[in-house]
Amino acid sequence: MVKHLRDNNSMWLSGRHVWLNQWRVFGAGLIFFIDQWQTEAVFWGNRFDNRLFLNRLLFDVTSGAKVMSSIKVECVIKEQNEVGESPVWEEKDSTLLYVDILGKRVSRWNSLTNQIDSITTEKLVGCVVPRQAGGYVIAEETRFAFVDWVKRSVTPVANVNDREKPNTRFNDGKVDPAGRFFAGTMGLDMKPDVTDGALYTLLPDQSVVQHFDQVHLSNGLDWSLDHRIFYYIDSLAFMVEAFDYDIQTGGLSNRRMVYKMEKDEGIPDGMCIDTEGKLWVACYSAGRVLRIDPQTGTRMQTVKLPAEKTTSCCFGGKDYSDLYVTSAYAGMDADSLAKHPEAGCTFKVSGLGVKGIPPFSYTG
Repeated sequence: MVKHLRDNNSMWLSGRHVWLNQWRVFGAGLIFFIDQWQTEAVFWGNRFDNRLFLNRLLFDVTSGAKVMSSIKVECVIKEQNEVGESPVWEEKDSTLLYVDILGKRVSRWNSLTNQIDSITTEKLVGCVVPRQAGGYVIAEETRFAFVDWVKRSVTPVANVNDREKPNTRFNDGKVDPAGRFFAGTMGLDMKPDVTDGALYTLLPDQSVVQHFDQVHLSNGLDWSLDHRIFYYIDSLAFMVEAFDYDIQTGGLSNRRMVYKMEKDEGIPDGMCIDTEGKLWVACYSAGRVLRIDPQTGTRMQTVKLPAEKTTSCCFGGKDYSDLYVTSAYAGMDADSLAKHPEAGCTFKVSGLGVKGIPPFSYTG
């Protein structure tokens, strides 16, 4: 298909002879990108005309060459997590906060000293967020709890047992711009036909609101830069969704899809937003993070990592210009672990050319 398009558009290609010479240093990469597009040529050919296909090809080749020369992926936290999740950058101390769900552990990695400090939790801990009054808030199993890092204590605050079905637990969560803690649940069986999960908010007065139920596996979430849209992932629905968001009440309405996952993109997991309003989605079982434009529903960029089970991501570092990506090794056999020895580690992606925003803190 690509060869056919090249033959039919020889004038188009020859007109860019100078451009190709300028990029000759990326010749091998150019061939790689063209070969990649061979597998997608039928898809694009069926849906668009040849000229649009070639424009897309040109965009990916040029941006790909530029990306290949600038992006750096580095394993910065070598301590492996069964299921690393919920990364949050703490600017004051230059630390990365995160959890190991199955390891029942909340950890802080100091980027300046490379030291890790951890607290063990009683239950499976889905996520952790900073608390404005000091310490942190976690969502573990079916309850919210405060964490006092100095006293090394965990104090239950509220639970959702009366609203949850059996065999569920909290998973991912994040604080909204008004200081509310949103967190969702999932069924422990993780079967595609089971929708036992729900989305909750721990309000600043420590009461709990359920927004909706019938969730497969509640996961990544974030808000638009103007705070008018709430982005949400139910992993086994294989899409990113959006809601109109009322910042005054925390209410959600007008649910709709903004991005449908492609077959090779795995399972959408954790998510964050950059200063240009684009979403970064970690793809479980696909070893990559996608940059998505929620306004157009298109994938803008793919960053691949040396861990197949990428779980979540957040921006951090100086000026929030680095992307930190957590991963998991749970469920991997010996052969898979041999192929992916850094599974469960946490990675830093630099040179993306975009920045993130500081996290919000729970105000209760």
